[in-house]
Amino acid sequence: MALMFTGHTLFLALMMFAVFTFEESVSNYSDWVTFIENVDQYEKQQLEGLGAEQKLKKTVLHPSLYFDAEDVQALRQKAHTSHSHLFRAIRSAVMVMLSNPLYYLPPPKHVDFAAKWNEIYGNNLPPLAFYCLLCPEDKAALDFALEYMDRMAGYKNWLVENAPGDEVPLSHSLTGFATAFDFLYNSLENERKRKYLEKIWSVSEEMYEYSKFRSWGKQLLHNHQATNMLALLIGALVAGVDKGSQANIWKHAVVDVMEKTMFLLNHIVDGSLDEGVAYGSYTAKSVTQYVFLAQRHFGINNLENNWLKTHFWFYYATLLPGFQRTVGVADSNYNWFYGPESQLVFLDKFIMKNGAGNWLAQQIRKHRPKDGPMVPSTAQRWSTLHTEFIWYAAEITPQPPPDYGTAKMHVFPNWGVVTYGAGLRNSQTNTFVSFKSGKLGGRAVYDIVHFQPYAWIDGWRSFNPGHEHPDQNSFTFAPNGQVFVSEALYGPKLSHLNNVLVFAPSPTSQCNQPWEGQLGECTQWLKWIGDEVGDSTGEIITASQAGDMMFVSGEAVSAYTSAMKLKSVYRVLLLLNSQTLLVVDHVEKEEDSPVNSVSAFFHNLDIDFKYIPYKFKNKYSGAMMDVWDAHYKMFWFDHHGSSPVARIQEAEQAAEFKKRWTQFVNVTFPMKNTLTRIVYLFYGPYVNVSNCRLIDNAKSGFQVSLSVNDTENIISVVTEYQNLKARFDYLGFGGFAKVVHENKVTKFGVGTESVEKQIKSNRVVFPFGFKVNIVAGLILGVSLVILAFQWRFYISFSKMLRWILILVVTLWLIELVDVWSMCTQPICAKWSSDMTRLEHDKGNKAKQLEGNPVVLPDVIITSLPASGAEILKQLFFNSSDFLYVRIPTAYLEIPETEFEIDSFVDPCEWKVSDVQSGHFRLTQGWLQSLVRGTKLHLQNIHLYEASRSKIAQHSVISKDKRKRSKRRESLSEQRSRARGSQDKDAEYIKELRRHLIYYPNARPVLSLSSGSWTLKLPFFQEILGPSMRALYIVRDPRAWIYSMLYKNKPSLYSLKNTPQRLAAMFKGENGKGKCSLNEGYAFEYESLRKELSNSNSNAVSVLSYLWLANTAAALRINGDLQPTNYQLVKFEDIVSFPQKTAERIFAFLGIPLPPASLNQILFATSTSLFYLPYEGEISPSSIHAWKKNMPNEEIRQIEDICYSLMDHLGYPKFIE
Repeated sequence: MALMFTGHTLFLALMMFAVFTFEESVSNYSDWVTFIENVDQYEKQQLEGLGAEQKLKKTVLHPSLYFDAEDVQALRQKAHTSHSHLFRAIRSAVMVMLSNPLYYLPPPKHVDFAAKWNEIYGNNLPPLAFYCLLCPEDKAALDFALEYMDRMAGYKNWLVENAPGDEVPLSHSLTGFATAFDFLYNSLENERKRKYLEKIWSVSEEMYEYSKFRSWGKQLLHNHQATNMLALLIGALVAGVDKGSQANIWKHAVVDVMEKTMFLLNHIVDGSLDEGVAYGSYTAKSVTQYVFLAQRHFGINNLENNWLKTHFWFYYATLLPGFQRTVGVADSNYNWFYGPESQLVFLDKFIMKNGAGNWLAQQIRKHRPKDGPMVPSTAQRWSTLHTEFIWYAAEITPQPPPDYGTAKMHVFPNWGVVTYGAGLRNSQTNTFVSFKSGKLGGRAVYDIVHFQPYAWIDGWRSFNPGHEHPDQNSFTFAPNGQVFVSEALYGPKLSHLNNVLVFAPSPTSQCNQPWEGQLGECTQWLKWIGDEVGDSTGEIITASQAGDMMFVSGEAVSAYTSAMKLKSVYRVLLLLNSQTLLVVDHVEKEEDSPVNSVSAFFHNLDIDFKYIPYKFKNKYSGAMMDVWDAHYKMFWFDHHGSSPVARIQEAEQAAEFKKRWTQFVNVTFPMKNTLTRIVYLFYGPYVNVSNCRLIDNAKSGFQVSLSVNDTENIISVVTEYQNLKARFDYLGFGGFAKVVHENKVTKFGVGTESVEKQIKSNRVVFPFGFKVNIVAGLILGVSLVILAFQWRFYISFSKMLRWILILVVTLWLIELVDVWSMCTQPICAKWSSDMTRLEHDKGNKAKQLEGNPVVLPDVIITSLPASGAEILKQLFFNSSDFLYVRIPTAYLEIPETEFEIDSFVDPCEWKVSDVQSGHFRLTQGWLQSLVRGTKLHLQNIHLYEASRSKIAQHSVISKDKRKRSKRRESLSEQRSRARGSQDKDAEYIKELRRHLIYYPNARPVLSLSSGSWTLKLPFFQEILGPSMRALYIVRDPRAWIYSMLYKNKPSLYSLKNTPQRLAAMFKGENGKGKCSLNEGYAFEYESLRKELSNSNSNAVSVLSYLWLANTAAALRINGDLQPTNYQLVKFEDIVSFPQKTAERIFAFLGIPLPPASLNQILFATSTSLFYLPYEGEISPSSIHAWKKNMPNEEIRQIEDICYSLMDHLGYPKFIE
């Protein structure tokens, strides 16, 4: 499924951040603001709650930041036992400092301190002071620390002269100095205490004043803001111990900003940070410290924040084999700026508690390089040792994540990054690939900016993605762990430094004329405010792994200026094996586009191994990298067969406070037509590539024949990716690519199938042709013999020769026809004058060979009301593949027939025989029209204008609601209410129409809100045929009954008049009610009918029998449906295992799960920011609220009635 790019169809922000009505989902607003109002109150309560003994202890004011004075002895004991490995690291750092005081001590003169970027002095002070706390006997270290702090306290300020507008060095100094003061407080004489405290107070006050007008005071999720706010908080906490409530205003300011940060982070479902791993580690260092300090000092608990729960993968899934180097997306070093060991042990102790964080921290520390460019900076390498020691939980045994040791693909759907092969040891078989195509700021921030759900967000002014790069559709490749194509890392924001395409000539080129790359380039920081720049996006269209293969693709046309009139900039990556990566660029432009050239770039930063020119089979131009006699090669060609010679260049670029060298291969292709396709192949030294060619170049896709190690692979890729029908036609399924190799076909996102081995036309002699040749040869031979002995036969020579020639020519013509019928080679296509028919025949042939009928899915969603089926909307809306339709709505009601569908539930099953007998003809026709001719059906709906006087006649109130209305409304009230609803309902239909205008092949997804439809799926199957894909959502009866009775006031049980409606179901002949019309009464409902007549029944028992009857009947009736047409899905699985469940659902539909849909379902199930109607907040914990809030006797009653079916569905007993 492809994500839609046109603005009119983007409902994501409305889902995420606005209040929905009817069955729509809603989003809550965090109560973070209450935290800042309660800081004073919390501190007062804490003080009042202290006993006499505790108050006595509190006379010792410090240490108090991370621990209390009574904890010091335990820390010293751990230093020699469970934490000894960390203590050794701290002691080693201090010994290095002591051995070179000239370098590590702050300079005596302030002018020297302020002359350079000086964060090193603030960063090194906490581990030094912490060591002195752990080893009070080491007087030399203490003297060094005191001299260190004396010098810093003596400076007039801690700013850097050549960076007057940047307070980051100041914040590092404040954080380090205040932390060291807290640790060493009891080792200081009174004069030093006074002097140091005054310095902390004055600098904190200075920072607070800066926060009022500096950009970092309002730009959220940026490393500067997190760093500076943490410094202000630490200054306030340390100084406030002595000066009381005067520092609370600083605490309020910090908590206000940082709780906004935590609130926004909770929207980011993949644990990423848009600034990349290096700066992300910088921000996360401050975030983890804030979370700890806020809970310790203010009682603010952020440990349930979803971003923290997924942040581990930001470190693990971005590691290249060997645990030393990371993905270099955005401004990056080779790995991390800060930590990440401290962040990892924090996550393990407070969030994950499974050993994975401790294990990864252990691996990173173990494999830290001792020299070279990946060595940590001396200014940053020790700065988090103290927090790592404090947070390390030795009782949690280090252990790797599940499936460690095998290459896995990981998708960051918010960040727009896919990695493969991360977190493995360095070996010949461990290969790493990364791909980036995302939205500016990340998906969550981008949507917040564009849809403005929060009044306190001021568009892009509230964010700063300046460290991002123009890098949509960029990739890296490291076969065997050897980096072959890499990012250019930290540097100027230029597209050609990021492995992406640039075009020429561009009328809006700002640098490198006439070339232009992606929006926001050409300056030191990415420009994110300006024409079109704020709308810059890339999108990962699909990402699938199949064994050792991976396929990923991205669209980046929205990252380029509209002045170039490009229609598509689509890049696909196929990792065929650990050594071979196929990359294809598909570029479409408008007829009047000014662009006539496209240029590609591939970088490598490894100065020891340089690119040199290379020629593949004396046919295609390329480049090669010689790594100790192991050759890593690349070559390229376009769909015309052209293969231009590349320019191989070296360059130095500004990076932080130094220069960084890079080399790149640059190849330029002409764009003669509106469509250009370029194939690049990258491969390592342990494979033999013998052939690579384009064998089909159709409008909707292409095929590449690639022979590796004497095995031919036929790779088929669809480029018309937004058209589901085109994908089915070209590939035979709803995915985006497939590979046929030997006797297997791999359909990415669906699976691998075996196929009958096909005859290889180039390598096998045609059997029939061989026979024809033998016969022709024999005839010629016999004829020559006859001619030789002509005198013995009285036959005319001319007549005999004529018959011989006729016979031979006839045989050759027969052979030619046979060859033609068997031919599958491209030359045969050239002989044909009808390319379109050939492509269609090839597609049909592929489908026949695979043995599966090709049908586009028609999705039906059904469940009991309040079972949570509405959450599946997040998988299907905002998609070019599907049209999510709620039924019923005002204009999409089930037609009135001899049978009226109850909006809650009924006991009537509709069978295949009902269709064959002609029952419910209106319903059949309505369903056929809606599914088979969706666009025409919607177009034929007459939308009433709100201004019409008769609007009250068309009220959207359903019949059952009108029947139970107890209060008569005035005519004006009816008209007002109807007018508002009418406008919304009309707009809903218009939105569906607009969707189909842009995506005419989108398949309908009918979400049927009535539980009546659970018993009628065979009826649907008979009407829709093999295209039906029914999803039946079932829920734990205890949770369902809890939702019906207790989630709302008044309860849903009361709102739906459940007792009366259930009683009405059984009125009529033999108690079967209206089901007698077609004798389709579900016998499972007998137990419910009896319970309703029981004078001792109650709401819990009635609902229990209802759940049992409906669910048992649905399982029986739908059990006869084919697995290809029907799937049962548990609501609990959707919420607790959203990715696995979504993947299973999409595999059932024959379509890979798109990252955009994955992001939506993760947001809905994981962030506690998503509401369902009548249900409220959705999260793995909230759906089990019945365990805490429901009376045990009611739970026991439900289990007594329903347990046999509960057990069948996998719901265990709660009360034994």
